[in-house]
Amino acid sequence: MKKPVSVIRCTNSSFSGMRALIFFFAALFLTACGGQSKHKESMASNQRSADTIRKDKIVIYQMMVRLFGNKNTTNKLYGSKDENGTGKFEDITDKALDELKKLGISHVWYTGVIEHATMTDYSSFGIKPDDPDIVKGRAGSPYAIKDYYDVDPDLAVNVKNRMAEFEKLVERTHKKEMKVIIDFVPNHVARTYNSDAKPNGIRDFGADDDKSKVFDPRNDFYYIPGKSFVVPKGTNAGGDEFKSPLKDGKFSETPAKATGNNVFSASPGLGDWSETIKLNYGVDYQNGEKAQFDPIPPVWTKMRDILLFWAGKKVDGFRCDVAEMVPVQFWNWVIPQVKKDHPEILFIAEAYNPKEYKKYLSVGKFDYLYDKVGLYDALKRLIRNEAKADVKDISHVCNVESKGFSSRMLRFLENHDEERIASAGFAGNPWPAVPAMVISATLSGGPVMIYFGQEVGEPGKGIEGFGGEDNRTSIFDYWGVPEHQKWMNGGAFDGALLSPDQKKLREFYSTLLKFSAASPAITKGSFLELKGEKGWSKKAYAFIRYTAKERVLVVANFDRKKELNTTIYLPDSLLQKIKTNSGKPLIVNGVLSGSSYTIKDLKAGVPVKVGPSQAEILSF
Repeated sequence: MKKPVSVIRCTNSSFSGMRALIFFFAALFLTACGGQSKHKESMASNQRSADTIRKDKIVIYQMMVRLFGNKNTTNKLYGSKDENGTGKFEDITDKALDELKKLGISHVWYTGVIEHATMTDYSSFGIKPDDPDIVKGRAGSPYAIKDYYDVDPDLAVNVKNRMAEFEKLVERTHKKEMKVIIDFVPNHVARTYNSDAKPNGIRDFGADDDKSKVFDPRNDFYYIPGKSFVVPKGTNAGGDEFKSPLKDGKFSETPAKATGNNVFSASPGLGDWSETIKLNYGVDYQNGEKAQFDPIPPVWTKMRDILLFWAGKKVDGFRCDVAEMVPVQFWNWVIPQVKKDHPEILFIAEAYNPKEYKKYLSVGKFDYLYDKVGLYDALKRLIRNEAKADVKDISHVCNVESKGFSSRMLRFLENHDEERIASAGFAGNPWPAVPAMVISATLSGGPVMIYFGQEVGEPGKGIEGFGGEDNRTSIFDYWGVPEHQKWMNGGAFDGALLSPDQKKLREFYSTLLKFSAASPAITKGSFLELKGEKGWSKKAYAFIRYTAKERVLVVANFDRKKELNTTIYLPDSLLQKIKTNSGKPLIVNGVLSGSSYTIKDLKAGVPVKVGPSQAEILSF
């Protein structure tokens, strides 16, 4: 793991992606040249043979619980909870879950469950107030954890009954035959961390630290002796209208502690993760990253206990925030311990360094990793029609970057960190992403994820507060999500307020997600990259997934103006493997278009016609 000495990120992704890690790849190439007389197999022709086949294809729906069920449409800049409203656990009703199930969802990632620092005062419920000068946004970031053993009081109808309300949500989700994923934030905590819900015998982070030492493997935090923390310049807690006796531009922390993104300074910048404290897993970052793991550092056992606590709440998986900023040796130690008692529980790593992927899968024992600095970045360039956009980058992901473990890469086009597809800064509307979404869902048997509102074209427009006008839906502020609210329709969750175009978009997602999860060729079939003979360009991509009984040909056209009209020829070696009923016409079904046609002989090729910024899945 490279040392992120001072990682600066845009404010709305301040916690959940190592935005400073940008990787450039060279020597990208396409394989499998087309043509009836020049059949060549891709280097990825039997990619799945060395891949780990999972039992089922996971389809994840990520939602910010605070935003998902919020019916309030006020959307005042830096509005309070009472002004702008907040969603509750109870807003995620049986009807809402039914509709997610119909969309094709198998796992729901409930984001923002664990209690985090906030500017909202819950002192009347015995919860210690947070200093607003080290909280970002009126609601606060869900990645600045205040109490690992409690849930966010914003999400409860009855604050005193908040954990029971979460447990009922888990129960409702399970009754609908879907699994529950929550965030595990192992790298940092809020500067005001204070667990008032911890079980008996649990020691708070830092309670036993020797604060005179910069680094000690027995300490939970890193210290800057002799210096006090300085609130970052430019801080205006809660905006101009927000008033609080604690809002004074100061925060008492002596000695200062290192900031979550490895900034060992008493004066971090506002663009740093300044409201968080870096946790100490036994690595001395300021002295060559020397590691001391024997005896086991206290943070390790505390984190294990936290994971077991939530597993005991019947959570089915953890999305592990900035997993690469925690030593891989910890994951190697902790994941088997959790799985010993909970063997089916999933661990998903937010990962950004392709050079470390294999390590975090094999040594780290993760089930799945983010595929951000590979497939997502490549697809975003193609969606945006950038000058350097080229499908050879998709080929690189398949043939090089994740070869042998593609089914363990989580693919997505939106999450809480990334720009909304329909935003002005991304694609301007949701439809140019169709070919990219099809590839994300079908390229492997691994997980695919969508972010709430993506399926109705939410553009993330508006200045919410700390989030700013950044093409994203804020994770820091109380807000209503307008296009999503149309589908929610006041809690009816019937989509009655959606436009015909939005209903069509949601139907596309439903068809794609359900097919990709149900098709044996997608979930466990072999993979072969293909090229057409005519009309091919750097904006067209095709592959076939196949088993002995099913063939699925996926064709994506990223060209915004030109139709792709060609014939795709399958290699002789593949034709021998997928023999069809001899002498009988072969029926080819278009999964997305609903079309159907017959061909007499596969050797003559498969005719393909795909419109601009469209894709087709042909099943035969």
